[in-house]
Amino acid sequence: MLEAPPSGQATDFCSAIENFLQERLTAKLDKLKPDDPQRPELTAQHQRGPWLESAAKRVKQIQAVTHALKPVHPDARGTNLYVDPTALPSISEVGSHVLGTRFAMDVVGNAAALDVYKLLKLEVGGRSLLHALAAHDADALRALSDDPAEAQAMREAFISLTAAREGGASTHVRAKQLYWLVGNDAADDAQYHLLAPLHATSLAQAVYEEIQDARFGEANKQARQARREGLPHSGMYREYRDLAVQKMGGTKPQNISQLNSERRGDNYLLASLPPLWQGQRNYLPVHAPSIFERAFGARPAVREIVQDMSAFLLTDPPENKATRLRVDSQVDALVDEMVVYAEELLHQPPGWSLDERFQELAYAEMLWLDPLRAEMPEEGQFASDWLWMDWPAEIGKRFGRWLNSQLKDKLPTVGFTESRQWRKALLDEDGSWAQQLRALRDRLDAPQYIPFRKTHDELETQRGGA
Repeated sequence: MLEAPPSGQATDFCSAIENFLQERLTAKLDKLKPDDPQRPELTAQHQRGPWLESAAKRVKQIQAVTHALKPVHPDARGTNLYVDPTALPSISEVGSHVLGTRFAMDVVGNAAALDVYKLLKLEVGGRSLLHALAAHDADALRALSDDPAEAQAMREAFISLTAAREGGASTHVRAKQLYWLVGNDAADDAQYHLLAPLHATSLAQAVYEEIQDARFGEANKQARQARREGLPHSGMYREYRDLAVQKMGGTKPQNISQLNSERRGDNYLLASLPPLWQGQRNYLPVHAPSIFERAFGARPAVREIVQDMSAFLLTDPPENKATRLRVDSQVDALVDEMVVYAEELLHQPPGWSLDERFQELAYAEMLWLDPLRAEMPEEGQFASDWLWMDWPAEIGKRFGRWLNSQLKDKLPTVGFTESRQWRKALLDEDGSWAQQLRALRDRLDAPQYIPFRKTHDELETQRGGA
């Protein structure tokens, strides 16, 4: 039987240690026969006092690091470093300094002593035993031993895990080495510093965990499925393309480091290919009667949505709720692209639609896409027409006709009913387009009411009658 933990506030760390030792003992005993003579000896070795005394001696065989040498070459011998990322200078490039206070500490050294590190990783109240001992936590000390002097000696041994090793910095013939000129005379060997780059193992672990979560995490899996099926999703989708995997340690990844062993030797390498530059097209409606035919309709994202929608409808899906939801989501995506397009044109100088290159553009679309022209002193009629707000219904009709024309080549049965459905989606009073228009009316200090549901002809009749 294991010793019962002492009473008092140290019970939490004592319980964690006792549970840790019990699990290790059970795993060893399960491999032995009930009458094996080694059982009493193993039980005695896994009592709290004897096991911790042994661990305090064996901790010298391992070292906690954030920057390791063996990933550079498994046979290299030399200095490893433990550097708190918060102590590093903050620079704009990505490095270990971005890890902050939450980082994975790695361990190198004799793999047979890694059980000591597992002990020091035990957490109580969100703090590890190692950090508690480093902070002179009295409860953690009492968990080591009832004898204060013995507990203090164990503490000094355990916290040496993160201390620099004696003997100063050293490198090795199999380590990377770089002579860096620090003076002005390249012919003078004394004016060089020898740099020995180390592997940023804690940073590599953070990269590994992020990529693993992006590839296999449940949240990103749901986002990926929604993206593939064209369904709305409130989360963010993450993807890392053209990854490479560097295997370290071969069949014995534990000989490199503890974290490398936990990753089974896998270390992700992000793509470092040169960028493929693509010339940006000018999507302004130059010499076009409508943005839908050229400027907007030519945008890659818009073409992709239309192609997906057409491909789905060509499968002759059943007329049920799932089909409606999918089609609605694709139409909503097109509406969102219209919002993005209109927002981009807001960065053009007010009155850009007055340029002769845009004189063919439908007046309703000028009102929609160049709203700040209404603030120009000489554009009183334009401001009046913009405020009258009969043009959103006209834009809705144009959007419906355009989407029908995109689908008709492959779906000749698409007609007025579908066009009205597309228009209705755009003119939804709670949709993204309506929100954008209301934001513009706030900006231009205009009334909030927008008569989305009235057709252009009805509004013209009312206007003429007034």
